[in-house]
Amino acid sequence: MDRIGRPHVLVVGDVLLDRYHWGDVSRISPEAPIPILHVKQEEYRLGGAANVARNAAALGARVACAGVLGADPPAAEVRRLFRRHGIDRRALVIDRARPTPVKTRMIAHAQQMLRVDRELPVPVPPRVERALLSAVRRLRGPWDAVILSDYHKGTLTAAGVRALVALFRRRGIPVLAGLKRLPFSPYRGVTGASLNTAELGHAVGRPVQTDADVLRAARMLLTRLAAGFVLVTRGEKGLTVVPRSGPPETIPARAREVYDVTGAGDTVLAVLGAALGAGVPLGDAARLANAAAGVVVGKVGTEAVTRAELSEALAEPHDPHDRKITDARTLAARVKAHRARGERIVFTNGCFDLLHAGHARTLAFAKAQGDVLVVAINSDRSVRRLKGPERPLVPQAARAALLAALEMVDYVVVFDTDTPLPLLQAIRPDVLVKGADRGEVVGEVRRFVDSIGARLVLAPVVPGFSTTGLVERIRNRRPGHPGPCNRIPC
Repeated sequence: MDRIGRPHVLVVGDVLLDRYHWGDVSRISPEAPIPILHVKQEEYRLGGAANVARNAAALGARVACAGVLGADPPAAEVRRLFRRHGIDRRALVIDRARPTPVKTRMIAHAQQMLRVDRELPVPVPPRVERALLSAVRRLRGPWDAVILSDYHKGTLTAAGVRALVALFRRRGIPVLAGLKRLPFSPYRGVTGASLNTAELGHAVGRPVQTDADVLRAARMLLTRLAAGFVLVTRGEKGLTVVPRSGPPETIPARAREVYDVTGAGDTVLAVLGAALGAGVPLGDAARLANAAAGVVVGKVGTEAVTRAELSEALAEPHDPHDRKITDARTLAARVKAHRARGERIVFTNGCFDLLHAGHARTLAFAKAQGDVLVVAINSDRSVRRLKGPERPLVPQAARAALLAALEMVDYVVVFDTDTPLPLLQAIRPDVLVKGADRGEVVGEVRRFVDSIGARLVLAPVVPGFSTTGLVERIRNRRPGHPGPCNRIPC
């Protein structure tokens, strides 16, 4: 990630505004056989070329975005979001004859129920096209990469694309294109093109199904565009890069839960552009883009991947158990993503020294209280303060690994304080599960749980299982007389 630095990236294309209605569905309308969405939250996000710009900015690039907006309230919202994300908006041109494109999505429990589009998908008139090109020229740069993001909403006309490609190629600046429509001939001469398998099939006029189909079609498009490379995103198969010179490379996707593929192509294009603009070789840039796509599909809606998230994804081990073990900062970000998908967060904590069947049953009970189970364990130092100098018997790294291997556990985090209050404040769980034998939750932890409206649930005690009791029984066994296993929980 350090190789990316802070390149200057210019994005030109269809600037969209994505509007989200988040809520719950619990009944059917008496007026028609349709669900009723009880809206709990409304949110605006950048879409289209603006989402490409946001993703590049989230990586630390210095970004400007050029496009066309209407003279309407959605345009003001786009400008506000540009300010928030640090995107240069000086090349946004107003066309009073058309609305700012808005896509409204209605979502319940992380599932899209309906999308409503408000747009005028016709080419901008010549005067607006000229104004846009003039605004781009006035920006000057210096640009390390230029990205053309065409959503077929009319911003990028054939003449406009030809002018932009010629302008930046004369300056020796790499031009990347996100291709979504026919004809692609105006994009001839771009440095590289990115598109998905379906779009590739439309581009060459034939179905693309097998690996051989992908390579054959990508080479055909490469020739037609006279491009340096074609990158094809392939969903669960990852992505394939076909350069003009050198062998093609397929980079497999990492196994992840896929919640929403909206905007994944924008993320790939943004990361690819930022990396190539920073001088990263094509193969490495494609691997960065692939890792970023794996992160963004785990989010709901048009989202960006931050530099920290991408660094974490690149550093993640391939063992899924190891990926469960995290730190407080990363955990807070992941919990935020889960909550955006409508999932309930359950929290429980303990020393978990000498993991036994009682622990497993308690954790299974905790998992049943929600969707995502976070298990916080006391650090070795914390255990010594609570239990004495001879504990823990199992070091914190081993305790975390054992818990991560359990199917019902989603995340394991170590805390060094006497209470888990700092962690609770960071993730604000929906449910706190404690063992019924641990006594009443009091003090600052109880006050905080009550203040956020979290539910406190006591897990039933499993008779005959206690780490302290187990340790004492082991110590009391006479040498040479192990006794039957059923006297000690094994």
